Amino acid sequence: MPCIEPGRAILARFARIGVTLGMGLLVLMAVLVVTQVAARNFYDLGLPWADELARFSGIGLVFLSVPCLAGRHVLVSVSMLPDASPPGARKVMHLIGDIATLGFAALMLWSFAEFLPRAGKFLTPAMRVPNWVYYSLALTGSLFLLAVALHSVARTLTGRAPTDPYHDPRDDSRLPT
Repeated sequence: MPCIEPGRAILARFARIGVTLGMGLLVLMAVLVVTQVAARNFYDLGLPWADELARFSGIGLVFLSVPCLAGRHVLVSVSMLPDASPPGARKVMHLIGDIATLGFAALMLWSFAEFLPRAGKFLTPAMRVPNWVYYSLALTGSLFLLAVALHSVARTLTGRAPTDPYHDPRDDSRLPT
């Protein structure tokens, strides 16, 4: 029986939950856009809160889904070169990509650390919620992206396959289902 690492199981589960929440946010965003269009066309009524909530949903969708895509190495995937390369070169390419993702996540968290203390106390125009609430899903997604990228770098450096924890057995191509 294979040894299950608690860290990788937790990260993979959180990544999967992020995708599920992201899909819920996508549904909410679509409903809000249709509601906004219907309100404007049929009732001559603008709903500024619907625009703001749809934008919140879009931000959440992106940032909560990205950790799962990063775990599967399909963030921005032009795989012709890695697929044609020998396994050693492919491993180095994935490691460079994971390190770049780790750097991006660290920069995002640093920018949140600089931005949110000052701007977090201000309220959004339509919904009147603090900016720290509005950007909380982006912050949460960035934290998980950092954890997934760090875990992926560590697995690659120790000689283990970094995408295994995120593999969906229903999909043999290892691409998102």
